[in-house]
Amino acid sequence: MPPLTALRAFEATARLSGFSQAARELNVTHAAVAQQVRALEDHLGQSLVRREGRALVLTEAGSRLAQALGEGFSTIQAGVEALQAGQAERPVRISLTTAFAAQWLMPRLRDFWDKHPDIGLSLHPDPHVVDLRREGMDLAIRFGNGQWPGLDSRFLTSARLVIVGTPDLTGGRSDLTADEMSALPWIISEDWPELPDWLAAQGIRPDPDLVAAFPTEDLALAAARQGLGLMVESMALVEDDLDTGRLVLVRDGAEALPGYFIVTPQGPQRPAVKRFLAWLRAQS
Repeated sequence: MPPLTALRAFEATARLSGFSQAARELNVTHAAVAQQVRALEDHLGQSLVRREGRALVLTEAGSRLAQALGEGFSTIQAGVEALQAGQAERPVRISLTTAFAAQWLMPRLRDFWDKHPDIGLSLHPDPHVVDLRREGMDLAIRFGNGQWPGLDSRFLTSARLVIVGTPDLTGGRSDLTADEMSALPWIISEDWPELPDWLAAQGIRPDPDLVAAFPTEDLALAAARQGLGLMVESMALVEDDLDTGRLVLVRDGAEALPGYFIVTPQGPQRPAVKRFLAWLRAQS
């Protein structure tokens, strides 16, 4: 195949009947267009245009090629426009955990839709880290230290760990010792294998007979709100519970990291994605 730039220069020259007109459309010089057309003729081994007085006319071969290129570039343009239209209509796809979606994002979404009623969102809760490009995700909200190779990340909100329980369970106290907490019932999430090590580092060793395990963080948090046990949770997910007094803060880990980060693939973003990201960053 000849170079695409040469084909594009010749197509514009044939359609607009001159090098100067083609140069203005392609935003290059007259000489650059003429050079591209001559290079195309050399590549094909035949003449495509000729001078008749001051006019530029196509040869028979040039006419056939111009028609084929015109149809080809029109097909390409139609395909690109259809793709752009489809992208514009596609909802913003977001990968995140079920707990973060339910406890942090969902209570705030009314504000986003009040401001941007024309933008659709598609939430994809998943406890695992997914490949954003392969899964067709526009962004993710991830728990971690903000370092994911090949992706851009920006801090969203603190994920410092805290221990919480209902006022009835804790006696309304927020100063329980490690031994007192160890003697109380506990709620744990089965998809958090690092939790026992974190508790041990705090000097807390719950009685295995007083530990109730739930398959997901969402269910574990619901159980903790019913007073079934103490729970370790991210501060970001229990702020409303603490504000309303439904849960009591028993211990604050106060770590700077890990946190929740907005993670996006590198490269251009659709206008709808940019608007959602701007709103999301304003929440931090």
